[in-house]
Amino acid sequence: MFGPKYPEEIAARVPPGQRLVKGWPVLHYGPIPRFDESSWDFKVFGLVENPFMVSYSELKALGPAKVTADMHCVTGWSTLDNEWEGVPVRVLSERARPKAEGDWVITHCEYGYTSNLSLQSVLDDDALLAWGHNGEPLAPEHGFPLRLVVPKRYAWKSAKWLRGLEFVDRNERGFWEVRGYHTHADPWREERYSYQEDKGSESEP
Repeated sequence: MFGPKYPEEIAARVPPGQRLVKGWPVLHYGPIPRFDESSWDFKVFGLVENPFMVSYSELKALGPAKVTADMHCVTGWSTLDNEWEGVPVRVLSERARPKAEGDWVITHCEYGYTSNLSLQSVLDDDALLAWGHNGEPLAPEHGFPLRLVVPKRYAWKSAKWLRGLEFVDRNERGFWEVRGYHTHADPWREERYSYQEDKGSESEP
């Protein structure tokens, strides 16, 4: 089966099985949460030397940084050249100081939603806790007030309505991962589903 044809320089940025779309499709599980800045907080905890909690204003004071990156959804669409504004995950990790065994991260979001990521993937230079997109605040349906952005993974790993990062010593599957989606979710490897995983490996390929 043949996919859409793009100019060579564009095609090189579109992973296998993906197609470019206009706009930004909205996909999420559950209702859009209401944001009350007076009661909102963000926690970094688990296997770290310095667990901490910050308010929204305190979190934003750690930024801003900007990253331009492409986004690839496991359902098959991609958008290019998204400009994100936020704080690099690395900044929070340096403050928390993960213990040697804390090589996995669980993202905690509203309504108890979770996802799992290797420490390696969230410490990429382009991994960000984002509150802005293309020069505007994130729209609520796209994750305002805060979402994770991990461009090198399918977009469900870039969890919306983020409330915390937990460092752990084992791969704990999150909401979609226990429902059959891949732990690593590399779009260039088309790692969409758990049946594709190497059962003998818990580390990044």
